[in-house]
Amino acid sequence: MDGTSRLYKVIVSERAADMLIRHVRFLAQVSPEAADKLRSEIIDASKSLQSLPERHLEFSDPLLPANKYRKMIISRQYLLVYQVKDETVHIDYILDCRQDYQWLL
Repeated sequence: MDGTSRLYKVIVSERAADMLIRHVRFLAQVSPEAADKLRSEIIDASKSLQSLPERHLEFSDPLLPANKYRKMIISRQYLLVYQVKDETVHIDYILDCRQDYQWLL
C-alpha cells in the first residue's frame, strides 16, 4: 500500500464523545434539525481523518507541547482537536469556538 492510500484508525475519546453530545443537545433545544445536521457533520469530519489527517493545521499555542495537536474547523464554529500517533488519529476534544477554551491550555 502506498502513502496516498493509507488509512488511519480514528479513535474518539470519551471526553470528545461527551462534548459532541453536549453540543448537539444544546442545539436541539433551538432546532432539532440543526442539531442532527451538526451531529452528522462532526461524524463525517471525524471519519474523513482516516485519510490524510496531516492536511489540517497544527493547533499551536505556547502553552501546548509543540507539534502535538492538529485542528479541524467544522461548521465555522466547532473545533475538532486531534493528534496523530503512528497509524492512529486520536480525537481528544470537540470545542465550540464561541466559548472560552483556555481551560484546555
